Amino acid sequence: MTTSDPGPGPSPAASDDRPGIDDSVQAELNRLRGSIDNIDAAVVHMLAERFKCTQQVGILKAEHQLPPADPSREARQITRLRELAENARLDPAFAEKLLNFIIAEVIRHHETIADGARAEEG
Repeated sequence: MTTSDPGPGPSPAASDDRPGIDDSVQAELNRLRGSIDNIDAAVVHMLAERFKCTQQVGILKAEHQLPPADPSREARQITRLRELAENARLDPAFAEKLLNFIIAEVIRHHETIADGARAEEG
């Protein structure tokens, strides 16, 4: 594969070339968008790894009849993530919203796992 052949399908960064934009500006846009695309891919992979761990937590909780949600842990995580966001110069409110979304999905997974464990027992 050469640099002019991006592989299967066009990369989102390279497909936005617009007539009338200076070549150097377009090249910088493509470079930055390529970085964004790589970061997005890393975020997806990191979330997949996170969910692999939380699935294991859900199984452990179900095996020991623990509740799917752990409000004190969730509160500690939100506090910790807000601090990390501030240190990274990211809006802490945005980071909290993102974590709340992830936590809700994790709890949903844990409830599904617990329902399955109860069905196997019954």
